[in-house]
Amino acid sequence: MSLLNNLNKGEQEQLEKNVIVSTIDEVYNWAKRNSIWPLSFATACCGIEMISSTMPRFDISRFGSEVFRATPRQADLMILAGTVTKKMAPVLALIYEQMPEPKYVIAMGNCTITGGIFRGSPTVVDYMDQVVPVDVYLPGCPPTPEALFHSILKLREKISRESILTREKRVKEHSFERNKPLVELEVRL
Repeated sequence: MSLLNNLNKGEQEQLEKNVIVSTIDEVYNWAKRNSIWPLSFATACCGIEMISSTMPRFDISRFGSEVFRATPRQADLMILAGTVTKKMAPVLALIYEQMPEPKYVIAMGNCTITGGIFRGSPTVVDYMDQVVPVDVYLPGCPPTPEALFHSILKLREKISRESILTREKRVKEHSFERNKPLVELEVRL
């Protein structure tokens, strides 16, 4: 503050207009939450709702997410939309592991979260958190685009609370230690 006291009134006003004081965490989180690039993994009717969120009527681009990535190496948000079978689960886990840090997951729809109407089927994964760590759960059958936007806003709130100092802890939480190969992935019924 002693440096500011040495300036005249006009210089102080000019400095206040042109200098922003912030923390590294705030700037880093601002950039992350305003440029979330999603990777779509749509397998059922929830995928149609996810696709419709990019249309002009809903316009997901106001969240900085207008371009759905076709490769996991360019995405930081995986939106799981629809039923995931046990045969697909190892591929899904591999795609998740190919995404760069920081990475996030939204489980969209009842079939993705708990198996939905297919729960208990010998071919369907009942709980998605056994395959990839889920950050935001979005229930509904199928959830509307507005609900997807709400879950993106919840994810942005979560990103805002992150810190660079606790980044290593978050990376460890989001990486699964599997004691079996992905092809032998066991999921509960």
